[in-house]
Amino acid sequence: MAEIIETSLPGVGLRHELVCESGERVGVITRHSGRRDLLVFDVEDPDSVSRSVAMSPDEARMLADLLGGATLVERFEDLRQHIAGLSIDWLPVSSRSRFAGEALGATEMRTRTGVSVIALLRHGTAIPAPGPDDVLEAGDTVVVVGLAEGIDAAAGLLSAAEP
Repeated sequence: MAEIIETSLPGVGLRHELVCESGERVGVITRHSGRRDLLVFDVEDPDSVSRSVAMSPDEARMLADLLGGATLVERFEDLRQHIAGLSIDWLPVSSRSRFAGEALGATEMRTRTGVSVIALLRHGTAIPAPGPDDVLEAGDTVVVVGLAEGIDAAAGLLSAAEP
């Protein structure tokens, strides 16, 4: 099983190393500035880095999306969690959604579907308890809670194209 090792680097940030099942090691240094360095450790000398790639925060986010994207697609249905009859789900806002660029209140989400929006996720940042004036952007993820059928209706509402 893979193992992650976290090391504090005083004055620099954090280093995370992933020890793969094969025994090879890769890592990431997250600097206080937000920049990240992707590391590949030397197989012969585990204390040496054989290759390093400096990445901006946006590049690191994009790489994380690429690496995690397959897992999200495979496990999207697993994201729905049932708690005492309630479900929570993450609904994407596509660029074709009629609500992309519109205020959350324009969706009338609670009235139309019975679900509540508990957060917006945008570029890796959570906007908890968004208000009706918060604008939905293409690429956002709307986190909703409600009954399963209401969540299905909300997904349909957000995916609907301009009439």
